[in-house]
This record gives sequence, structure tokens and C-alpha cells, in this order.
Amino acid sequence: MLGCTTSTITNLTPRALPRSQTGLYTVEAMFRSNQRALDADSMKPIVIFNNQAFPMRKTQLTEGRWETLVPIPEGTKVINYHFKFDYEYSAVLMRGADSKLSPPYHLQIVDESSTGNLLMLRE
Repeated sequence: MLGCTTSTITNLTPRALPRSQTGLYTVEAMFRSNQRALDADSMKPIVIFNNQAFPMRKTQLTEGRWETLVPIPEGTKVINYHFKFDYEYSAVLMRGADSKLSPPYHLQIVDESSTGNLLMLRE
């Protein structure tokens, strides 16, 4: 009998961030899978917003954690985004490819005058 494999994407980005002077915002996610044949070196995660894909990179200290900086135009108050993780796995006599897509998320960009304690606003 074959077991079920599960892969999950956890959004680690706060729901709201203070407006940045640079226009760059860190977006983070965690990918976990119990698929033993998954080739971790083949992982190619991206974050997608405004019909653009931004490649993510591994963080150094936490396994399965990925991040990237996304440019958000000045004056934007909310962006909608999602994550996609493409990867390969080993199968009997061949290699396969698969991907996992997250649900959509929303990031609110808040002006300094109304920030309060934004760092605690997480999904």
C-alpha cells in the first residue's frame, strides 16, 4: 500500500507592513513536504503578484524557509499575491516534476501615521 504525501505552504509574511522608503518589501514562506523522493535541490519557488514572478531564495538559518524582496509601487495600499513551488522528484525508473500553489494572500501597505504595532499582524 502506498502512503499519502502532503506538501504545505505556510505564508510567513505579516498581513500589513509599514510603507518602505525603498519600495521593497520582504515576502516569506515555509514549504514542508513528507514526500521522500522530493529533490530539495531542484526547488524553484516564486511569489507572484501583478502578473509578475519573483524568484525566492532559501534563508540560511531555517530549513524550508524562503524569501524575496518585491517592489511595490508607491501609493499602493494592498497587493494580492500567491506562492508557487516547482520541484522534481524521483520515481521508479524516471524523474517527475510537480508544483504546489498557495491560496491567494493580501498584503496591506500602511502609511507611518497609522502603523501602530504592525509587526504582530500575521495570518
